Amino acid sequence: MNIQNMVSGMSAALSAQRFHPADADTYPRGLPPWTYNNPAIARLEHQRVLLPSWQIVCHINDIPQQGDYITFDLGPDSVVALRDREGAIQAYHNVCRHRAARLLEGAGACPGSITCPYHGWTYNLDGSLRGTPVRESFPNLDRAEHGLLKVRMEIMAGFVFVCLAGDPPTPASMWGDMLDDFAPYQFEKMQPLAPMYYEDWDVDWKVAMDNYLESYHVPIGHPGLSRMFTPDYDDQLNLPTGVARGVGWMRPQPSSKWSEWRYQAMVEGLTAHLPEASRKCWRFYSMLPNLGIDVYPDQMDFFQVLPRGPGKCTIRGGTYGLPDDRREMRVLRYLNARINRQVQREDDDLCRRVQRGLGSSFYKPGPLSTHEVCVLQFHDMIRERIPATLQAVPPNSLI
Repeated sequence: MNIQNMVSGMSAALSAQRFHPADADTYPRGLPPWTYNNPAIARLEHQRVLLPSWQIVCHINDIPQQGDYITFDLGPDSVVALRDREGAIQAYHNVCRHRAARLLEGAGACPGSITCPYHGWTYNLDGSLRGTPVRESFPNLDRAEHGLLKVRMEIMAGFVFVCLAGDPPTPASMWGDMLDDFAPYQFEKMQPLAPMYYEDWDVDWKVAMDNYLESYHVPIGHPGLSRMFTPDYDDQLNLPTGVARGVGWMRPQPSSKWSEWRYQAMVEGLTAHLPEASRKCWRFYSMLPNLGIDVYPDQMDFFQVLPRGPGKCTIRGGTYGLPDDRREMRVLRYLNARINRQVQREDDDLCRRVQRGLGSSFYKPGPLSTHEVCVLQFHDMIRERIPATLQAVPPNSLI
């Protein structure tokens, strides 16, 4: 069994057992506050947690044509996914083999080749080195040995996943039967509804991910969602692989807010391609360590919480939907975006409050609710891979 399988299995089992404490002092608790703003921990998280994980680069229809590309940065590492001449998707480390210059930025098209902006080394779309300026200055250079370095890549449910280190199980094996949930929505046929977005939050990436991994805060922190949906406590599923699901069901009574009740009134009639039950719910999925997928009747989105140094992170995401030029569907998706922008602002505020509170000299982690089992699984994964986080105060040496 590889380390990722072993850690995930141990974490899930430990998480389940610890929610039956013998007394109040044995309740499961979260990570100590010092781990949320520590440079050494941030470096270890990158090496031991994020690099050996699966990360979404894009949807297959973000790069539909030959030469189309999109880049993804994970800390100091960068990946580019592109369509080659045969229409296949490839993923490479986004760094020139000569002097390490970043090759591409953002998203765009390089129809025939990739040329380094520093010295002009040129690569074919299959990653092979095509040529070097002043070729005679590289006597006996074997071009076959200096092509772009490939990244381990998998395509699942229409999304391009990459893993930069280690040998974790494939995304499909980690999601297992839960992938069946996605089939009626036809993710593979979806198109991007907007460019990829990026938001910088002044909170540690773990604070933002903790927030997404539990819905215990929703009735207080997200009044709009509470007006529209039932709590998902009874519809949660948590797999030992670090994949989890929650489902909120549309309330029969209309919300008191205009955008919310209009969405409630319109959604079922405009999504007849879905089974009836799927027209009445919003589904929320997570995949440790840092991925969220939200599935609505009218569209879906993904987001990643990416560290931006200790105590800071970037939210990166995209929104996708089936091609539909009906005016009513455009209105429905506008309402969805309006509702979720408010949720995003609420989460930003809540996370900032937590980040500030973690700096208190007097705070010690409190007991976790049974509705926070995914948070515990996440924290147990961190503790397994970085044992120093088991300590209440920073150790003298972090290894």
